[in-house]
Amino acid sequence: MTHVSSPPPQGRPPLRTVQVLGGGSAGSSAHVRSLSAGLVARGVRVTVCAPAELDGMYDFTAAGAEFVPVPRRSDPVSVVALRGACAEADLVHAHGLHAALRSSLALRGRRPVPVLGRTPLVVTWHTRAYAEGARARVQRLLERRVARSSAVLLGTSSDLVDRARGSGARDARLAPVAFPAPRRPVPDETHHKTRAELGAVDRPLLLAVGSLDRYRGYDTLLDAARTWRGLAPVPLVLIAGEGPERGPLQRRIDAEGLPVRLLGRRGDVPDLLAAADVALLPSRWESRSILAHEALHAGVPLVATAVGGLPELVGDAAALVPYGDAPALATSVTRLLTDPARHARLSANGRTQAASWPTEDDTVAQVLSVYDELAGAFRR
Repeated sequence: MTHVSSPPPQGRPPLRTVQVLGGGSAGSSAHVRSLSAGLVARGVRVTVCAPAELDGMYDFTAAGAEFVPVPRRSDPVSVVALRGACAEADLVHAHGLHAALRSSLALRGRRPVPVLGRTPLVVTWHTRAYAEGARARVQRLLERRVARSSAVLLGTSSDLVDRARGSGARDARLAPVAFPAPRRPVPDETHHKTRAELGAVDRPLLLAVGSLDRYRGYDTLLDAARTWRGLAPVPLVLIAGEGPERGPLQRRIDAEGLPVRLLGRRGDVPDLLAAADVALLPSRWESRSILAHEALHAGVPLVATAVGGLPELVGDAAALVPYGDAPALATSVTRLLTDPARHARLSANGRTQAASWPTEDDTVAQVLSVYDELAGAFRR
């Protein structure tokens, strides 16, 4: 990403912002890393508050930001630590529901900002959590509290914007985030080496990436894998990720003799994608999925569920199926594996669609325009 640094107008101090992350999903953490670098290049002072381990993973300090470790918890000690980090901020930007809740608590009782009378809180909803019963009711209460405490609530997909408005947000806007362009492996060398290591030299390779939880749709994926056993050669399904459903999924794979391997956490997803014939995203809900982003950039055909922000993200550049519909998932993948022309067409459409997405610079510029509007203390 190329930035042109712009110092603040003469005599005016730089805008001071605090970026707050909670648990730090891969998408929100990558966005904050990219956003921090872009803001710093434009003369903005950035402090990132997040659990300590995230700086080791995303190196916010290398982006020019100050890093303040703040635990994910919402206990008084964590809130006090966050309040201290926000003490001199002109604006606080929280990423995610729980980060926003802690930020609103930390800002309560803080010294007022001249002119505005309070420190603006910008919130970005990157995703949504799933809960049932009493937990679902608590979550909706938290969403309403966060929505009403934010000066501007940014949603990364249209359905998140609608949810924010339904929760009482006074100003909810669409703000699709851009992720860093994925590293492009050397196609031939990486392709053959990775496939050989995975034992898939002479068979199709299908790849899914994401945490192993109930809402990723992996049970449906295993149902579809039963159908693919009838193909010759039988495709190998790889699932990269870790989570609480690993045990039940592995027991099903073993009991039913499914051609599926659980890889655990992997740091070489671009290499896995380079080797894959098809990428799979069977989730119950997604916004701007990193897997979809990387698959389309790499020209790997994607079969995904028509949920959340995925249809507006991929357009006609992916095969979309209903959530939980194993026959539809199985049929869509089979068509791609048996129809080279369709496979090539979807690959080309993916690259074209990826080229139409906002760049990192576009994302930084949009966010900074919101900051300028709210804080008024900094002009590019």
